[in-house]
Amino acid sequence: MKKIGMSILAATALASTAVMAGGDLEPAKAEVSAKKGEVVKRKLKGNMVVEYNVLPGSTDSLTGMFQDGIFYGRLRSNSFYWDWDHETWDDVTKKGNLDNKNMGVGGSLIFKSAALNGFSFTAGYYGSLNPGFWRMDVDEIGGAKAGKDTFSRYDVLKGGSYDGGMHVLGEAYLEYNNNTFDVKAGRQLFESVFTASNDTKMIPNTFDGVSVEAKVAKKTTARVAYFAQQKLRDHTGAHDVVTFKDENGESWNNNDDAAVHKGLSYANFVAAGEDPDHELIVADINTKAIPNLNATLSFLSVPGVVNDIVAEAHYTVGLDNGWSIVPGFRYFHQMDNGGGDVAGYTNLSGKAATGYDAGVADSLDSSLFAARIDVNMPDKKGLFRFGYSDVADKADIVAPWRGFPTGGFTRAMAQYNWFANTRSYMARAAYKFTPQFEASLRYAIQDFDDAKTNVQADSNVWHLDTVYKFTKNFYMKTRVGLVDCDTGSSGKADTSYNEYRLEFNYLF
Repeated sequence: MKKIGMSILAATALASTAVMAGGDLEPAKAEVSAKKGEVVKRKLKGNMVVEYNVLPGSTDSLTGMFQDGIFYGRLRSNSFYWDWDHETWDDVTKKGNLDNKNMGVGGSLIFKSAALNGFSFTAGYYGSLNPGFWRMDVDEIGGAKAGKDTFSRYDVLKGGSYDGGMHVLGEAYLEYNNNTFDVKAGRQLFESVFTASNDTKMIPNTFDGVSVEAKVAKKTTARVAYFAQQKLRDHTGAHDVVTFKDENGESWNNNDDAAVHKGLSYANFVAAGEDPDHELIVADINTKAIPNLNATLSFLSVPGVVNDIVAEAHYTVGLDNGWSIVPGFRYFHQMDNGGGDVAGYTNLSGKAATGYDAGVADSLDSSLFAARIDVNMPDKKGLFRFGYSDVADKADIVAPWRGFPTGGFTRAMAQYNWFANTRSYMARAAYKFTPQFEASLRYAIQDFDDAKTNVQADSNVWHLDTVYKFTKNFYMKTRVGLVDCDTGSSGKADTSYNEYRLEFNYLF
């Protein structure tokens, strides 16, 4: 492991000098009988998903929908520093690996109306500004990594400056809820094994469409969603759910997620005589009807491109001393539905699939298996986790919707370990030292296929998170990632780096 001493020193320095700068979805949550200010209205889960403790009640008039609604505010800042072991930046092409820093300062203001005959609405503003002392020069924005989601690269590229920042209608949907069905229509967050708000920067990942959630049996919930567009965290406008680049070849004006399949580009869809505009269909059913078992079956389809089926289950074994053991697994089955012909013999990078099995050329057929075992301490004081994942030696897994295929099993911060024929191992420990302070340490081993020249080199990853709560509404979070590549005899580039993040959140 490299430069650990400097890494901890840099993390401490960043934390001391900076200024304020994957979850379960519950069906048809009942209204909470509490006066405003009596309890904390919202809280943040460990993955930064917002959980509402207080929701508006019912009303019998249109004016009551507004008068009895609730505003939810959030002030936040995120600071990032990325230090490559070997910089390879080209000042002419503006491509390569460049040490980089970025910062976002802003927040959100969300209004949820009271419900009239089951009908309500939610609207949310999100914004991010970029202080000049901690950001990349305009001509170096292509080198931004983790901090790229604090601003819109496309807007900065076209406008020539960071002026104005990002300001978006992050959530805007109508809702009908009768405690059995919950229907949302509009721009919304949708947490699933495939999709996630992934709100770890300044603006969440959202989807435009309709979702329906229903209680179908005892402790069993089913959902189905149709989304016409997606809006990634660093975009001010919605875009296609899977197509890379737009009709003008602009990389940052369509789905430019770090995990997007670049072979599924606008130009390739048109060249294949296919429509470059797509829809996303997601469905799942979750049950806790069997004691101690939490099981979910999920389905995804991008018609004309790819279909997925995922089975996942976790079983809790309670021990007499208050500890518990929870084994679990996830099986991810990906089926080509025309996307393979469009992408051709390319991998997620959009480059030639050199070293891939020629027998699965021009196909997105693949699969992934992941397993883990959690050992939980009494009273939710902490846990130990051991995870494993193995991707079939076929196609790479297509997943540009922020619901990471290996998330919760072997994925570490900023890592994408679902390339074909990749095996990963992770050990994690988390502990709540005090009611205000908790920490989590991960160690991951990522074994990529050396024969696949356009896939990164093997790596070892250390990832440390800390969370300190000054009050029930005021959070500070630090994150440190240390990535050490082992190029061996593969001839691949050494992309080792250290990464540091500092985040503040104030909820009101």
